[in-house]
Amino acid sequence: MENILENLMHLTDPNWIMQHGGLYIVIIIVFIETGFPFGFFLPGDSLLFIAGMVIANTLSPMSLPVINLIYWIVLIAVAGTLGNFAGYWIGRKSETLLFRQKDRFFFKKKYLLQAKAFYDKKGGSAIMLARFLPIVRTFAPIVAGMVKMPPGKFAVYNIAGSFLWVISIVSAGFLLGENKWVQENLEIIIIGIVCITMAPVLIKMFTRKKNKMVIQ
Repeated sequence: MENILENLMHLTDPNWIMQHGGLYIVIIIVFIETGFPFGFFLPGDSLLFIAGMVIANTLSPMSLPVINLIYWIVLIAVAGTLGNFAGYWIGRKSETLLFRQKDRFFFKKKYLLQAKAFYDKKGGSAIMLARFLPIVRTFAPIVAGMVKMPPGKFAVYNIAGSFLWVISIVSAGFLLGENKWVQENLEIIIIGIVCITMAPVLIKMFTRKKNKMVIQ
C-alpha cells in the first residue's frame, strides 16, 4: 500500500514522469482512470495539466509547438475515449453485478450510485460532463452500459467529452508550463485543480446532508 501511495505522489512530479516513460505513462493512466472501477483514485485532471507542462518544457528548437501539442492531445484523448468504451463494455456485461459487490479499497459502491444519480439527472450529456468530475468520470460509462445506452449515442458523447476534457486542461498546462511562478508553486496549482473539479461533488454531498437534516 505504501508503494502505491508513493507512486501516486510521483505522478504529480513532471521530472519523475519524464524519467519513467514520459507522456506514455499519462496515456496509460488516463485509459485506466476513465473506464475501470479500480482507477477512480488516479489523478486525472492534475495529470493532464502536468502533461501540458511537460510538453511545453520538452520542446526542442527544431520542433513545432502546435503540432507537438496536437499530437499528444490526440493520443491522450483517444486513450480517454477507449477507456470509456471499456467502462461501457464492463457495464453492459456486469449489469447489476457491481451493485452487489462489497466495498473494497479499489471499489466503492457509493461512487457507482453517485454516477448513476448524475446520469439520471443529466441524461446522455452526463457522459460528457462527467469528464470534469473526479470519480464520477470513472463510473459514468459503466452506468451507461448498465442502462444500455445506445452505442452510437454513447460514442458521440464519449468522443466529444474526451477531446473537450483533454484539450482544455492540457492546453492550460501547456500555456502556463513555462511560467516560473507556476513551476515553483505546482503543488498549489494541483490542489487548486482538485478543489475546483471536486467542488460540484462536495456541494451536492453537503446539500444532500443538509436537506436530510431539515426533513428530520
